[in-house]
Amino acid sequence: MYQDVADLNAFYRAPLGQVSRRLLLARMRALWPDLNGMRLMGLGYATPYMRLFQEEAERVASFAPAPQGVIRWPLSGQTQVCLTDDFALPLPDDSFDRVLMIHALEYSEARTAMMREIWRVLTPGGRLLVVVGNRRGLWSRADHTPFGHGYPFNESQIDQLLRSSMFTPLATEFALYVPPSQRGLSVWSAPAWERIGRKWGLPLPGVVMVEATKQMYGALPTARRRSLRQRIMVPGNATTQPSTTRD
Repeated sequence: MYQDVADLNAFYRAPLGQVSRRLLLARMRALWPDLNGMRLMGLGYATPYMRLFQEEAERVASFAPAPQGVIRWPLSGQTQVCLTDDFALPLPDDSFDRVLMIHALEYSEARTAMMREIWRVLTPGGRLLVVVGNRRGLWSRADHTPFGHGYPFNESQIDQLLRSSMFTPLATEFALYVPPSQRGLSVWSAPAWERIGRKWGLPLPGVVMVEATKQMYGALPTARRRSLRQRIMVPGNATTQPSTTRD
């Protein structure tokens, strides 16, 4: 079951959410140092992370699964986020060069169909970055964070899912070595935890991040492609509260 968008937004507006966002963005930037001229899609609750790439990417759009809900983003200008089926994206083939999936895979009950849709909309040689809670980490046991909800994964489970969905894993990163405590000391010391964790390989990181590329020797079955419904659902109760967080 998807976590409600209001709860996700509240987490990222709180101090622990602000810190975790910055730490994850640092790892995302390490994997994707330059998206100049590329088209970037977010799937799940990706909007807190999309701002980093807005100025350089040619196009930025985010899609939220209908059960999760959506909050307007950005607050000014043209809206760049909408609700959709996570297994039937309203996009043509080969639409985006990069896809960031966060707060999506661990909630979905149609993971294989979701992964095949991402394969379809990625350009040849496009890259997917999957961010999920680490099954072995402390964050997957902390229900006051989004990574403590849904189905967490370990590295081998993500690898197997990607390969079975016609992706080739390229790189794996770990993040959030800091304990998921909301106390000020943990929030303040989070960057130090991250440096020590990455340098010494501390156990139990909270998040697994896997970058993968689209395999071109695979093919999406024709029957499956014809069955996909291309539609966008706009909720009647969409709210205009802030969806992104302070830098």
